[in-house]
Amino acid sequence: MGPDFPYYNGQPVAIKPSGWFAILSSVVIAFLLLITLPFPNLPLNIVPAVIYTGLPLLVLARVTSGRQTALFRRVGVKQIAQAIGFGLLTMVVSFVVGFFLMQVVPMSANPTSGVAAGIGGGIDLGGFLVRTAIQLIGEELMTILPLLAVLWLCVSRFGMSRGSGLVIAVLVSTAWFAAVHLPTYNWNLIQCFGGIGSARLVLTAAFLLTRNLWVSAGAHIVNDWTEFFLPDLLALGHTPIAPGG
Repeated sequence: MGPDFPYYNGQPVAIKPSGWFAILSSVVIAFLLLITLPFPNLPLNIVPAVIYTGLPLLVLARVTSGRQTALFRRVGVKQIAQAIGFGLLTMVVSFVVGFFLMQVVPMSANPTSGVAAGIGGGIDLGGFLVRTAIQLIGEELMTILPLLAVLWLCVSRFGMSRGSGLVIAVLVSTAWFAAVHLPTYNWNLIQCFGGIGSARLVLTAAFLLTRNLWVSAGAHIVNDWTEFFLPDLLALGHTPIAPGG
């Protein structure tokens, strides 16, 4: 499994309370900029994704004196396979949990499902893939950095065991991830905290088991890109209905 989780116990560098505050503030500010900057078209629509991912990393680099790379480990065939595996597992868990939730409450449609159908080829598709890949790395930072902050708080300030602190950190970061998706799913609490939260637990497990944000980000990309393209893949072999038809 390798080294322990970074930062929460002073390794590879200790982060002061003011540093954690700066990191968490950067996560919130980056998210707000992502959803408010008015850049709908290429190439400017890549800018919010870059800020969303880059700002927390820059702040983390500043407060850790360049040790932001502790979140990332090597990437090889094994790590790519892990990312694909966790991505597929995320889809399975999402499908199973979603199926049972549908029996209880109405579910809002995923607005990104099949979104690739409305994107042209070439530059437009390439720009879309680049932008979403950058943004999904940012979503992992938006989740894992608060997880590590809560773990630090529980262990270093509250004197809790690593295991107990980790449970609380996972729950808090999962709730945060689910909460920011509420506007996307028409404020459906059960869908976000049940369905999105379940998928998030799998993606978080990818980081916890590998200590490698590249793996959890890769799994996130596998999951979301499949949602973007799956309706198109299922439609191969027949002519799709034209938009508005």
